[in-house]
Amino acid sequence: EPPGPSKPTMLPAPTSACPTLADGEVVFEPEGVPPRAVRLWMSDAAATMDGPLVFYWHGTGSQPEEALFGLGSELVAEVVAQGGIIVAAMHDPTAGDCPWWLVLGSREDDLLLADEVLACAIEQVGVDVTHVHTAGMSAGGLQTSQMSFRRAGYIASAAPYSGGIITPPPDQEPGNPLAAMIFHGGQDDVVVLKFQQTSELYQAAIAARGGFGFICDHGMGHSIPQGAAQASVWQFFHDHPYGTRPSPYVDGLPKGFPEY
Repeated sequence: EPPGPSKPTMLPAPTSACPTLADGEVVFEPEGVPPRAVRLWMSDAAATMDGPLVFYWHGTGSQPEEALFGLGSELVAEVVAQGGIIVAAMHDPTAGDCPWWLVLGSREDDLLLADEVLACAIEQVGVDVTHVHTAGMSAGGLQTSQMSFRRAGYIASAAPYSGGIITPPPDQEPGNPLAAMIFHGGQDDVVVLKFQQTSELYQAAIAARGGFGFICDHGMGHSIPQGAAQASVWQFFHDHPYGTRPSPYVDGLPKGFPEY
């Protein structure tokens, strides 16, 4: 297999004046999208160190603070101390029953917002552009899976919890191998959708485009697994920068990953 591009090929540029990035809620105004608040976790270290940037998308009825549960609060603090930035958007209330437009439709408002945040972070404090990742739960897991394809020009790897796809989304950069650590809770992981099924469809779509995806069936229904899961996601992100092919995990997962 040919190697993928080692650097993102489609990094966004700001479309309007960037706000000052700081830990807490920051409002962005991307062109063509209503102004949106975004919760950022970052520290002064971001100004001197180019760390990873992780987009986290929460589930229906939840809020951006879910990122601390989904990614692990201690691990978030560790990554922030190394100059990393965690990005969790406030949802657009006009998006309907689900918090993110792409769960039920094809509007890319949330991704245009994400583009703006990434562009402003690169411009203002610097980002390790080989380590831009995405994760999320339920509706946010569906959004994560959509983003991985629709922003394959800069997303290195993805970790949806109870996410996946129904049909493959538009693929922005087929040359990026794209890796995915795909969690679901087994046959009981059902909220309208059967998330075991959507997760398996996502894995098949990743494989079809030459990427590496693996299923983590934690067997606990529609929930975010805790414990070793979060540390494993961070290690997975660390081990899968942009364009990684073949995956270092092709012969098996690292020690310390959950047994499932």
